[in-house]
Amino acid sequence: MLTGHQTWIFNNKPRIMETGTVGGPFEAQGNIPNAFDILHEDMWINQDSFEKAQQIMMEEACQVAIKKSSIDKEQVDFFISGDLINQITPTTFAARTMGIPYFGLFNACATSTESLALSAAIINGNGANYILSGTSSHNASAERQFRYPTEYGGQKPPTAQWTVTGAGCALVAKEGNGPIITSATIGKVVDMGMTDPFNMGGAMAPAAVDTIETHLKERNIDHSYYDLIITGDLARIGREVSLDLLHKKGIDLPEEKYVDCGLTIYKEDQPVFAGASGPACSAIVAYGHFVKMVREGKLNRILVVATGSLQSPLSVNQGDSIPGIAHAVSIESGSDVL
Repeated sequence: MLTGHQTWIFNNKPRIMETGTVGGPFEAQGNIPNAFDILHEDMWINQDSFEKAQQIMMEEACQVAIKKSSIDKEQVDFFISGDLINQITPTTFAARTMGIPYFGLFNACATSTESLALSAAIINGNGANYILSGTSSHNASAERQFRYPTEYGGQKPPTAQWTVTGAGCALVAKEGNGPIITSATIGKVVDMGMTDPFNMGGAMAPAAVDTIETHLKERNIDHSYYDLIITGDLARIGREVSLDLLHKKGIDLPEEKYVDCGLTIYKEDQPVFAGASGPACSAIVAYGHFVKMVREGKLNRILVVATGSLQSPLSVNQGDSIPGIAHAVSIESGSDVL
């Protein structure tokens, strides 16, 4: 299964059987409203905290994925997920509600592909038949923890990004119908010494480039193998930096084939600064939009490279730099898998 030092090949063809995606009112006004199974009109979702609202969205995404499938909840072997909030409590409390054996993860906004890669690896090795993987975020809970509470009204620079309110879940299966997860490249932590928490795209860009370069090299393929290479939430700044770095490394990826979830989810006139961010950004756009396009035959092969900035409020306050990470997962229709 291991090829090179960082890449898994999944010969047993684990599949994304179904997906579930949930969003808030701002996401409903965005560029891809049809990517959502549930859209809420209120960010509180009838809860008394934003963190509890985030928990509800994660539960809903899981429930939707199961409901759309042909299986019962009791057939799901594991739930693999995480989020940004202290001790990943929204996800853990959702796992408490779901009652499914649980792996809790933290890789910031790279959690969507981390969970998907681990789910595929476990299923490929006959360690499970069905796994729920995914992640969530909430704009107001992330702002409160990492920057300033929304009601504070703090001003942001143009390099800042807007945390997506929502949740995305993929039901990964050993058998059945659905796009195939063919490989995954596990990223290394890359730290270029950046310290600005309002420029996460720039901090994460080198990690995305490192993972993409490694993936292509270890699979011995060219970027043209994929219809699209999709980053998680580099947004405008990080996408430009990473595309420039890729070209300097001799990977002449055309701009139109290099897309970012953080530039896909919202419309141009929505005030999101450099673009979207948050774990739910890549989960919703990848699972609900691009995987759907693979399922419908509009795309044949995609490489999803979710990116994460691994700082905490404590590390930022102590003046530490911001490490980045990116994990790549290839998803294919199955018509002509290598």
